[in-house]
Amino acid sequence: MLYQIYNMHLAAWEPMRAFAKAGETLFSHPWLPFSHTHSGRTAAAVCELVERTTRRYRKPVFGIEKVTVDGVPVAVAEECVLDKPFCRLLHFRREFEGEPAKKSPKLLVVAPLSGHYATLLRGTVATLLERHDVYITDWRDACQVPMAEGRFDLDDYIDYIIGFFEALGPNTHAMAVCQPSVPMLAAVSIMAAEDHPAQPPSMTLMGGPIDTRCNPTKVNELATSRPLSWFENTVVSRVPLGAPGAGRRVYPGFLQLTGFMSMNLDRHLGAHMKLFEHLVEGDGDSAAAHRKFYDEYMSVMDLPAEYYLQTVKTVFQDHALPEGTMVSRGRKIDPGVIAKTALMTVEGEHDDISGLGQTRAAHALCTALPEAMRSHYEQDNVGHYGIFNGRRWREQIMPRVADFIAQFDG
Repeated sequence: MLYQIYNMHLAAWEPMRAFAKAGETLFSHPWLPFSHTHSGRTAAAVCELVERTTRRYRKPVFGIEKVTVDGVPVAVAEECVLDKPFCRLLHFRREFEGEPAKKSPKLLVVAPLSGHYATLLRGTVATLLERHDVYITDWRDACQVPMAEGRFDLDDYIDYIIGFFEALGPNTHAMAVCQPSVPMLAAVSIMAAEDHPAQPPSMTLMGGPIDTRCNPTKVNELATSRPLSWFENTVVSRVPLGAPGAGRRVYPGFLQLTGFMSMNLDRHLGAHMKLFEHLVEGDGDSAAAHRKFYDEYMSVMDLPAEYYLQTVKTVFQDHALPEGTMVSRGRKIDPGVIAKTALMTVEGEHDDISGLGQTRAAHALCTALPEAMRSHYEQDNVGHYGIFNGRRWREQIMPRVADFIAQFDG
């Protein structure tokens, strides 16, 4: 019933949203003298806030059209190189004029499947493209996947990652941002145990929940405060009729977003009050920056229920990976066999999603790696999103990650 109630709520607000949209257009029209007054800007700002808070946000686009490589602008073309039921593998092909000055490392970025679309990593990808040939997992909204495609769980996630490495071939480096750190480490462990020819030469784990017993956050505490049956009975719903995935059991994206918003409610309310002030003051640049962030942040997707529940139990309740009890399709997950994949971990000082030490814990599990194949970096004064987006990511974190990858690129 959760999904039906949510849809009814949005439908009930639709007339008000349409009215607010019309008011915003009217009160901000440059031909209307009233729009140039304080009262006019105030009326337009009120209408915009009403419209934005009642909107159903759609999936954004990456929109990366150009990057700078070695000081030269280079066009970027987005292409799908592998299409699977629950994920597309995208390639951001840099279109050099002639041969590039030097070969760039091939990098597979595994985006989180945790409520937001892979486009949340737009800034991450754009920066990485300066020094890498980038591929990324573009996970599909579970409500858009027909029931005929079957189920998708954590084991399927691990198999998808292995399949992507096989498709891209040897010497493909790996980066997992947040949630996929666990399935990435599991996939590389399986490939190492099999001495798979496509196992990555390096693996970078960023702000991921390898061992959530280290400095547990509110997210971790919630996962352990209830039995798994509570999550299944309380937050799992079926996709209603009308969507391609009608009947599929999912953890709805709007619930995930509600959880994230409630963790920092004062900050989000303050941000919207600042938007109102910027609009009234006519500060278009600041208002545009707010819109850009929240258009992305408010766009959410549903997660397959099997994957969500298995992740809660395996990662957050049983701590199966650090405990050495994680098994995927009969394959024991033992990071201690990884010997050919260098490991870098990145954490943020103020991360309230994956606490300090949770990602670094991967080093204690990868016992076969010599010190020369390890690196850990903690960025001060950043929260979770600052690890992979923003100025400190561009200026301090990415250069270190790129230098680490370059050391092991064949």
